[in-house]
This record gives sequence, structure tokens and C-alpha cells, in this order.
Amino acid sequence: MLDSCKLKSACNLPFICNKKIINTAGTSNAEVPLADPGMYQLDITLRRGQSLAARDRGGTSDPYVKFKIGGKEVFRSKIIHKNLNPVWEEKACILVDHLREPLYIKVFDYDFGLQDDFMGSAFLDLTQLELNRPTDVTLTLKDPHYPDHDLGIILLSVILTPKEGESRDVELSENEVVGSYFSVKSLFWRFQTQSLRLSDLHRKSHLWRGIVSITLIEGRDLKAMDSNGLSDPYVKFRLGHQKYKSKIMPKTLNPQWREQFDFHLYEERGGVIDITAWDKDAGKRDDFIGRCQVDLSALSREQTHKLELQLEEGEGHLVLLVTLTASATVSISDLSVNSLEDQKEREEILKRYSPLRIFHNLKDVGFLQVKVIRAEGLMAADVTGKSDPFCVVELNNDRLLTHTVYKNLNPEWNKVFTFNIKDIHSVLEVTVYDEDRDRSADFLGKVAIPLLSIQNGEQKAYVLKNKQLTGPTKGVIYLEIDVIFNAVKASLRTLIPKEQKYIEEENRLSKQLLLRNFIRMKRCVMVLVNAAYYVNSCFDWDSPPRSLAAFVVVEDMLEDEEEEDDKDDKDSEKKGFINKIYAIQEVCVSVQNILDEVASFGERIKNTFNWTVPFLSWLAIVALCVFTAILYCIPLRYIVLVWGINKFTKKLRSPYAIDNNELLDFLSRVPSDVQVLQFCLESCLTCLHFEICDVNIS
Repeated sequence: MLDSCKLKSACNLPFICNKKIINTAGTSNAEVPLADPGMYQLDITLRRGQSLAARDRGGTSDPYVKFKIGGKEVFRSKIIHKNLNPVWEEKACILVDHLREPLYIKVFDYDFGLQDDFMGSAFLDLTQLELNRPTDVTLTLKDPHYPDHDLGIILLSVILTPKEGESRDVELSENEVVGSYFSVKSLFWRFQTQSLRLSDLHRKSHLWRGIVSITLIEGRDLKAMDSNGLSDPYVKFRLGHQKYKSKIMPKTLNPQWREQFDFHLYEERGGVIDITAWDKDAGKRDDFIGRCQVDLSALSREQTHKLELQLEEGEGHLVLLVTLTASATVSISDLSVNSLEDQKEREEILKRYSPLRIFHNLKDVGFLQVKVIRAEGLMAADVTGKSDPFCVVELNNDRLLTHTVYKNLNPEWNKVFTFNIKDIHSVLEVTVYDEDRDRSADFLGKVAIPLLSIQNGEQKAYVLKNKQLTGPTKGVIYLEIDVIFNAVKASLRTLIPKEQKYIEEENRLSKQLLLRNFIRMKRCVMVLVNAAYYVNSCFDWDSPPRSLAAFVVVEDMLEDEEEEDDKDDKDSEKKGFINKIYAIQEVCVSVQNILDEVASFGERIKNTFNWTVPFLSWLAIVALCVFTAILYCIPLRYIVLVWGINKFTKKLRSPYAIDNNELLDFLSRVPSDVQVLQFCLESCLTCLHFEICDVNIS
């Protein structure tokens, strides 16, 4: 074969012949197949399932499907409720690096509040698919622990196509092969170029193409699920992997939510938002009210659409406002591509957020650039004593990822992330995970950095902390962060509701947290009581101070919770032991949350006036000075008159406006003592001097 290819073995280097690698050094001339370097696009249509396994007590299931490649979840279908022969008809487009990894299909039964039940799995061997040809596939679901059990089938339609312009077969002509060293150099250059293109394609897949702004207005004539003829409705939204859950409106069939949130658009054609309405039931599974969908591809961009959606499989309507806008300023690039180091781009950014552009796009408050350089001394998560770390950078609901550095405890990423700042009081979260092929990623460490505490252009090493940010874990991460913002826009943004994260862990019962919240609340109440007694003694009032009344109100709230606990205990005697435990746990969580809210409210008032966050303290002083000047110039009765007219005509002027309280919105930006401990105890090393900075907290 060497003669037919006219190769010369003067250099002990590998050569290419007919897509095979031939080793001319050593004694063996065995041919080794060349790994396919191409990238493929796998278009899958999830058709339906047949005769699936029943996992619920009623003899049905609520199935959904996951697709995984290389241990990573690449698609998750919608949930079909109470059906063993579900029809999905959902499409997924997946980029595949190579065909060696099979497509892993898993089916689960959705259980709200509990771990989802496994319903079976199957593999699809991608090497057996013909290119550019639609193929109908029927997969038999099996349980690896019980291979003899029949768990039904899943029907798919798949098309495998090579990505044009991103990959092609590596073929070298005879002239390229002859000349050993130059042919090998050419081959490696092609591999390197293709690898860069591949990484660039993955980099683009992390970014979103637009933003969907959703306002949940109200529900009308919802189905009554409780014995009193009412419901406690709430709504769940899902767009791909993004989820949002509304607040619960107790005892009503016509709830008024008026909540606003944003989703990211990753597909050019839009996607579909799945919406489900539920009735909250304490101590048992929530009742399903109905479902509906919003096809974003049918909506025009840069325009607000009012939608009245009929609930399927139930009764009533949901009223939404949906707006599709262009993507915010987000990007991922290498360290060599730096927006702020380019003088022209830096001037444009500074001009965009100059004081002269106060009223231009009030939602665009500032610009954030994060350089994720490297980490050192990470925890070993694999049995080999190494880890496969990657980094997740989050700002509110904006979430970007680095690439994975395999088998390394001192990884170097050298990536630059840019974000659009909508609230200067947001907290930047940087989390390091260990990638696992067969299960979810392992947590290695996390840092949380308030934007207002960032010192521009300084490279620092932050000590990684645990998930709760209460103590350090192993390793440090080196970051360099720059923040540019408009102070006037940031001040105005402080007086509107804070953006809620749509991916949040639900509060769970913790004896330590419950005790800590009670101590925090007791400390705040005692401060208020002492202040009230001091004021009472100064003015010689006979009536009890208001802070004591507030203390009595808090005690009444706790007594009411205890009475509700007793009622729940009586009702749960008929439900069984498990339901009784759930009911008691939910009441304890409610008490825990009430204690946290009361304690945090007092701590935020205290931290406003002790300059914990200087920006907010100055803002409060300026607001008080302006209010004092207005009172001096304008009689109080006119101010009250204008406020009343604005308050009672707001619904007429803006029927779908979200109600808010500016004072409470301001206090929501002030950190509580717990948040001060989490965010300000960031022990850091200055990379330029390798010295530990001391952070003192009074």
C-alpha cells in the first residue's frame, strides 16, 4: 500500500492514504481508521409513545422525554398529562461532534414536588443512520435493572446531515501526501482550523437571539378545584430549559397576578411556550387546572401582543402581554478579543452610558465585562483524582458557559463575557462545576459579587465558597471585572420591582435556618421596642408605642400560624401519616419565611442608614432632601391631592400596569445582614501582588 501511495518513509511520521492513518515507524503497518472530524446536524421529530408504563396510582402517567448525548441533556419534551399513549410531535435540532456517541433516550413520569419516576430508556446508534435521508425509528423502552419488563415504545423521525461549511471529509491529494513533513503539517493545520470552527459554533449556541418579555395579567373563570367552590391558582411557564412559576393567589377563580418576567430566545423561529395552571393544595399533590401554548413564531417582533388564551383540558382563560425584542448585549470571546481594550469601542460604550443619554432606553442601565482567566487548587471530583471543570457566569437570568478543561485541577479558560446591566444592584455569580458524562454536573465552588462592589480593571482571585455562600470550599478563581453604568438610570431603576430569577430552588425546612431567622427577628424587634420607649419617654405619650403594636402583630401572626397548624393537623388525620407530615412541613416553611421577611425588613432599614451600600445611602439622602424642599415650597394638601389623583387614575391610564411600592422596591435592593455576610466576606487575592485582602465587617 505504501508503494501505491508513493510514500517515502524518510521521516518517521504518520501519513494519510485513502482516509487511513499508516504508521511508517516501528514494525507494525496496521491500518487504523481515521476518526471522523466532521460535525453533523441531527434533526429529530419526537412523534409519540405507545403502551408506556403506568407510574401513578390512577393507572396512568405524565410522561416526558429527555435526549442525551455524551452524558449531556440536549432536549426535553413537554409533559403529556395522564396518558400512556402520548403524542408529542416536537422537533429538536442537535449538533453532533462525531457519531461514536449514541443518542440516549429516557422517559420519565412527572411528579410535582417529588422525584420523577423512571419509565424506560433506549439507545439510537447514529452510525447506522444514512446521511440526508429521513428515517422512521421505533425504539423499545427497557429498564436496565429489569430487562424482561415491557415498558412500551417510542416513535421518532430522524435526519442526519453533514454541516456545510463547518465540516468536510479530510482528503489529501497524492501530491499533498508525498513530501511527508509538509503533508502532516497540512493535515494538522486542517484539524486545528476545524477545531476552532467547532468551538466557535458551540460558543454561538450558548447565546440567545432575542428576549421574550411576558406579563401575566389575570385569569378568568378558572375551574373550581376545592370543596368551597374556589381555587388557589398559580401558573407555570416553560420555554425550553427555562422555567417560571407565578405567585399563588388564594381562594379565587379570577386571580390578578400582574407579574412580569423575561425568557431568552435561542431559536430563530421562536419556539413554543408551554403554560400550565395549577391549584395549590397543602399536604398533597396540586390539582391540574388546564394548559395552553403560545407559538412565538406567529408573533411579530418589537410589538406588544395581548393574548387571551383558552385553557385546554380545563376551564377559563389566561390574559398575557407578550413582547419579542432583539437580543441584549451579550457575548463570549477569547481573552485576546477585549471590547474595553479597544479604544474606539470603549469610547462608544462610555458615550452610550453618559449622563447626556439619561432618557434613551431606560432599561439599558450599564455594561459589564467579566474576564474568567483561570482557577487553582480545585477539588478533585473524579475517582482519578482530577476534575473536568467548566465555569458558569450568571447575572440575574443571563447565563453563559465556558468550555470544559478535562482532567485538570488548575484550568485556564481565558474567556471574556459581556452582559447588558438592567439593575446595578444585581449580583454576579460565578460557579465552577465538574462535567460528568453519565450524570448531572458536580458542584465545585461558587462566588457572588455585587456589581456595586466591583473595582474596575483589577485582577483578583476569589476564594470559592459552598452553595449557600456560608463558608469556603477548595480552590480559588481568578477574575477581572469592569462595570460601566449610568447613575441616573440606575437610580430610577431602583424604584421599580426587582427582577425575579426564574430558576430558583424552593425553600425547604431547616431547623438551623428557622432558629436563625427567629433570633434575627427578635433582635430587630428589640431595637424597635427600645427606640419606641425612648420616643415615648421624650414625648410622654400614654398610648403604647407603635413598635410594640408591631410586635403584637408579629405574635398574632405566629399564633395564627399555630392555629392553622392545629387545623391542618385535624384535617390531616383523615389523610394519613404522610399527608400529615407534608402539611406540618409546609406550615413550618411558611413560619420560617415569615420570620426571614420580618427580620430582613428591619435589617435593610438599618443597613440603609449605616452606609452598607454607599450608593443606596446617598440615594436615600438625596430623596429626603428633595422631598424636604418640595414640602417647603408646596403645601402638604396639594402633594396629597396629586398623589391621590395619580393613585386612583393609574388603572385608567395603564390598565395592565404592574402595581408596585417604590419604598419597598428601594428596600429590596438593600442587603440584609445574611446577604452582607454572603457577598462581602469574599476573601480575595490580588493577582498582581498575590496578597490576601482583609475584609472587615462590623
